[in-house]
Amino acid sequence: MIKATTLALAGAAMLGLSSLVQAAGSGFPLESPNIDVGNERSLQRGARTYVNYCMTCHSLSYMRYARVAQDLGIPPKMVEDSLIFAVDDDGKPHKVTSMMESAMSTEYGKQAFGVAPPDLSLTARSRGEAWLYTYLKSFYLDEGRAGLGSNNAVLKGSAMPNVFWQMQGTQAPVYEEHDDGQGHVSKTLVGFEPVTAGTQSAQEFDKTVTDLVNFLSYAAEPGQERRRSMGMWVLLFMLVFTGLAWVLKKEYWRDVH
Repeated sequence: MIKATTLALAGAAMLGLSSLVQAAGSGFPLESPNIDVGNERSLQRGARTYVNYCMTCHSLSYMRYARVAQDLGIPPKMVEDSLIFAVDDDGKPHKVTSMMESAMSTEYGKQAFGVAPPDLSLTARSRGEAWLYTYLKSFYLDEGRAGLGSNNAVLKGSAMPNVFWQMQGTQAPVYEEHDDGQGHVSKTLVGFEPVTAGTQSAQEFDKTVTDLVNFLSYAAEPGQERRRSMGMWVLLFMLVFTGLAWVLKKEYWRDVH
């Protein structure tokens, strides 16, 4: 398993067909990823990306490694060897029964980044899958931001650098100018143009980000597949019960009329 680079780990701490939905406050169109929490292989790849690039700084405090192992079909021994890198206060590795807590303390996060790295357990629910997907793909070069060198089209002023720059490569913003006829010209970010190539093709990087968002969607509600499956049976039961109740009502009131 490829280990995350120092830049990726530090940057991950700040995380937090085009749809008609617009990114709040930016007006940048969001892309809808192909999310399928029933795709076990996709979830496994997403979990790998998460622990390598995000786990050092971000927690999934409502999730246990053991639950991930069970739901994603990963042997517990493999989880211990490949997915658990955090240690406790005594320097001992977390166990497979432990919660997926980051090794970074809140205090250190505030000191290092100015804000404590958020817990990502419910980010896919609070922000939305399209927001996450577009955010992770929309970093662009910005030399005006000292120490980062990048900005984000979805979340302007994000303190997170492009943590996937090696895989994605770098890209420059493309603006569209608007003249109001009174000498005032405004610019709107409409897209990107590639500057340097990454280790992955555009299609491969899309798949990497999709898998990661897919895993975060699963983590936000691990039982959603079972809920949907049970929901169909509940609706069927209600339909049959309604029919029986109607027949019973007709039988009870037959002599009254």
